[in-house]
Order: sequence, then structure tokens, then C-alpha cells
Amino acid sequence: MATNVYRWTDLPREDVRPGVSRTAFRGDGAIMVMNWLEPGMEKKPHSHPFEQLAYILSGRVRFEIGDEVIEVGAGEVVRIPPDVVHCGEALGDETAVNLDVFAPARKDYLHLTEYQEADFT
Repeated sequence: MATNVYRWTDLPREDVRPGVSRTAFRGDGAIMVMNWLEPGMEKKPHSHPFEQLAYILSGRVRFEIGDEVIEVGAGEVVRIPPDVVHCGEALGDETAVNLDVFAPARKDYLHLTEYQEADFT
């Protein structure tokens, strides 16, 4: 088995909705999802059964997590518990880049990692 190295900026990116795009990288038990959040993007409150760890690489993001509203900036991390309604939006005029880690790996995001198929066969 060969170990492959990938660069986030070279991976296929999915446009989720205007102002939001993402790509992903996975292992057997977890998936990392890189998100680009543009100023003015529409926020979409949602919940899921996965624990989510969000790390902000650049920009600022306002998260609504349950009844709390918090601002998270570059170099900061936040935990979003499973089954809690949450959403995020970019603040200011800079694209916010955040890396989410989900465990276990979300099956509904595996299409983002099809480029890795050879890594698991």
C-alpha cells in the first residue's frame, strides 16, 4: 500500500450553496471537511448525530450552537455536540476557512473523498 499526500487546494471542491464550498479527507473512523465561507453567505441551521470539532484557519465565524452565539477566529477551535442545532456564518469582508472534523466519518460526505478510493483498496 502506498501512502498518498494531498494538498487541500488541489482537491475537488463542492459548491454547497452561494458563498459556501467544501472538500474532504477521510480515514476509516473520521472525516475532515475543509470549508470556505464567503461574506454574505446564507446560514442554514441544522443538526446531525455527529460530534463536530471546528478549527478556524483564517477569518472569523459567528457560530450559533443551541442557545449560544459565539465568535471564533483564526487559530481557535470549538466543539459542537451531536444533535444540537447549529450554524455558522463568515464575519467581516474576509473569506473564513474552517476545518471540521467529524467522528465517526459521515457517510453523507463520503462522495467528497472519492479521489481517495485507491487509498482504501
